[in-house]
Amino acid sequence: MSSVDIAAVKSYLLELQDSICKQLEALDGQAFLEESWERPAGGGGRTRVLEEGNLIEKGGVNFSHVFGDQLPPSATAARPELAGRSFQAMGVSLVIHPRNPYIPTSHANVRFFVAEKTGEDPVWWFGGGYDLTPYYPFLDDVIQWHQVAKEACEPFGPQVYPQYKKWCDEYFHLKHRDEPRGVGGLFFDDLSEPDFDHCFAFMKAVGDSYMQAYQPIIEKRRDLEYGEREREFQAFRRGRYVEFNLVWDRGTLFGLQSGGRTESILMSLPPYVRWGYDWKPEPGSEEVKLYTDFLKPRDWLAEAKG
Repeated sequence: MSSVDIAAVKSYLLELQDSICKQLEALDGQAFLEESWERPAGGGGRTRVLEEGNLIEKGGVNFSHVFGDQLPPSATAARPELAGRSFQAMGVSLVIHPRNPYIPTSHANVRFFVAEKTGEDPVWWFGGGYDLTPYYPFLDDVIQWHQVAKEACEPFGPQVYPQYKKWCDEYFHLKHRDEPRGVGGLFFDDLSEPDFDHCFAFMKAVGDSYMQAYQPIIEKRRDLEYGEREREFQAFRRGRYVEFNLVWDRGTLFGLQSGGRTESILMSLPPYVRWGYDWKPEPGSEEVKLYTDFLKPRDWLAEAKG
């Protein structure tokens, strides 16, 4: 069994933050602002935010490495045997909210946990993934997004993409509305088999493929014209994004419960959003196509072959 190398994971995550920021800055033309912070109970992070850019209305690419004497409830809810252990948690988490409604919002996260107890072997696992939240979706974009995700998973076995694609569909679901947040991607958690090297390699494959999946969509849609109607619908749908992050997202709950930096945790929320009482899109409109054609679990790649 390969040994756990915490330093290697941290080094990779810092490099991943740098790489993604550089690629996004090249697309936008403006730079992320950086702020380092320390957590009183242990650890800290490096927050990078870009607001009112040429392309990105609000985006953040955050690194954090926190540790403490006891795992918060959100981390032990599914694994009560870990309650009372000390922990280290590190990861890169990002959300990009473009201004143009024809460019989807995207989210990615890769993370590593170690839970320790004197006299016992450490318990560790990886998690993460990425997902896409379009407003005016294009089938070609969704297929390409999933194709990159599938190719990232292929070296690790044919069952990996279908399993984590399904998990993503199930996880990014607003249960109180019985509605998907977007068109999915990948989601995995509690990954510790067969050994550290294999799991670390998979996390890196996911992290490294995020911009491969997202950048072509940005480049294809960034110059499409839009007006007030499209911005209003984007703001309405961003409300669903807020609802998910504040009600269901494990990462948000972990960050808040572990005493993380609130500004960094809530960086993921969009800058402008609205809620309309029982609003529904007009039949036959461009807006209704999001609901009828895209906000439902689909085997996008199988349909593409057909």
